[in-house]
Amino acid sequence: MDKPIRRVAIFGLLLIFGLMAQVNYVQGSQAESLRKDPNNRRKYQDVFNSPRGQISAGGVVLVTSQPTGKDNPKYGRTYKDGPIFAPVTGFFNGYATKVEASYNSLLGGSDKRITQQRWFDTFIGKKAEGADLEMTIDPEAQRTAYRALQEKTQEGRRGGAVVLDIKTGALKVAASWPSFDPNEVAPQTGQKGTKRLNELNGRTGVIQPLVDNALSQTFPPGSSFKAVTSAVGMEQLNLTSSSTVNTGPLTLPESNKLLPNSHDHGNCGGQAPLKGAFAESCNTSFGRMALELGIQRLSDGAQPFGFGKNIKIEPDFRSAVSDVPVSIKDAQGKTIETGKDGTARSGIGQENVRATPLQMAMVAAAIANNGKIMNPYVVQKVRAKDQSELYSASPKEFGQAIKADTAEQLRDMMRAVVSEGTAKNLQGRNIAGKTGTAEQGGSIPNSRWFVGFGPIENPRYAFAVITEGPGDGATNAGPVAAAIMAQVLKK
Repeated sequence: MDKPIRRVAIFGLLLIFGLMAQVNYVQGSQAESLRKDPNNRRKYQDVFNSPRGQISAGGVVLVTSQPTGKDNPKYGRTYKDGPIFAPVTGFFNGYATKVEASYNSLLGGSDKRITQQRWFDTFIGKKAEGADLEMTIDPEAQRTAYRALQEKTQEGRRGGAVVLDIKTGALKVAASWPSFDPNEVAPQTGQKGTKRLNELNGRTGVIQPLVDNALSQTFPPGSSFKAVTSAVGMEQLNLTSSSTVNTGPLTLPESNKLLPNSHDHGNCGGQAPLKGAFAESCNTSFGRMALELGIQRLSDGAQPFGFGKNIKIEPDFRSAVSDVPVSIKDAQGKTIETGKDGTARSGIGQENVRATPLQMAMVAAAIANNGKIMNPYVVQKVRAKDQSELYSASPKEFGQAIKADTAEQLRDMMRAVVSEGTAKNLQGRNIAGKTGTAEQGGSIPNSRWFVGFGPIENPRYAFAVITEGPGDGATNAGPVAAAIMAQVLKK
C-alpha cells in the first residue's frame, strides 16, 4: 500500500476508534448525568415515550401504562379505582407523588439496577422497560374502608383510616375521603389534566383532595390520645391499670373552669381504677395525669410513638408531623407556651395536640406488639420485566415506645373499652380499642376516632379511623373500623 494512503487509513481508523470510545463514554459514564441535566429538555418528553411499570396489590393490577396512539405522550397512565388507592399510589404526569414518586426511576426504567443490567439495550438506543411494584395494601379492605368512610363522614368533611401489620409495619389500608381520581391528571389528559391539577392544587378550603386524610393530614385525636397519656403516666408516675385515680370534678388551675366528663356516675363518679377510668373515658383523670406530668414530660413521652417526626414510609414519601406542642407560634410569630389549662386539655387529646391516623395506628401497634413499633412501609417487592427481583422490603424496627408490661396492661384496658366502656356497641366484632371525640371549635364538627387492634387475643393488626361530623367516635368511627378489620382478618 502506498505510504500516504496507509497514513490516511490509519488516521481514519483512529478517528473511528476515538468516536466509538466517545459514544461509549457518553452513553455509559455520562448518560445518567446528561439525562438529569436541567438544560436537557428531552427528559421532560421522554418520560411519556416508553411504558412505565405497573403497580399491583394483593394480586390486583392497579396502575398500568397504555399506548395513546400519539407521538407525545406515546403512553398514558391508567388507575383502576383511582380515588380509592390514590393515597398510596399517588399520580404521575411527569411530576409524581406517593409511590409513583418514591420508585420513579424504577417504574420509569432509568434506575441503574435496570440500565446496568440492560446495558446493551442502552448502547443501541433501546429504552429499558420500567419495573413492576407490588404493594402491601389489601385491595378489598381498602375498598371497604373507602366506602365506609364515605358513608360515615358528614358531607363536606373528611375521614381517614389506616391498618398496620404490627409484626412487620406493612400498611394494609391507607384510605381517605374525599379523594381524587389520578386518571384526571394522567399524561394522556394533556392540557385538560394540567388544568384539573392546577384546580386541585388551588383549593383553599377544608377539602383538599390531594392531601390524603390517612397519612398526610392531622386532626385533634380527642380521647383516643388517652392511650398515650396512660402509657406515659404508667411509666413515669408508677401507675398500673389497677391504681386508683380521681375521676371527680377537675377545676382547671388558670381559668377556674371545670373540665367536664361526659357523665358523672359509674367509674366517672369520684374514683376508680385506671382501667375503669380509661374504659369510660373520664376526662378529669387524664387531665390530672397530664398536670402531674407537665407538658414537657407528656410531649417527650409521646415522641417514642412517633410524635414530632415525619414518619418515613418510602423514599421521599413521609407522613405529616403529629405533635404534642410545648409551645406554639401565633399569627404574629410570637411564642405562646402551653399553660396548665392547656396541659390538662392536652392530656385528653385537645388543645393543640394533633395526630394523623397513621400516628394513632402506630400507638395502637406499640400496645398490641409489647411496646415495639415497626417502621411503616407500603412497597413489598420490585421486579424487572424478566421477573428478576430488584428490591424486597425488609421490616425494620421503628423503636420500643413502652415496656412490654405497660403494653400488656394497656391491651387489657382497651379490651375493657369494648366489654364494659364507651364502645360496647362493638362487642362481638373481635376488636379492642379506644374511642375519641374531639371538639374542633366554632362551626367545625367533631373529629370522631376509634383506635385499636385485632383480633382481641393475639393481635396481628393495629388500626386508626377518624371521621368528621356530629356525634361520638364509638358510633361514627367504631363501625368503620369493625367493617375494615372484618375484611382484613379474612386473610
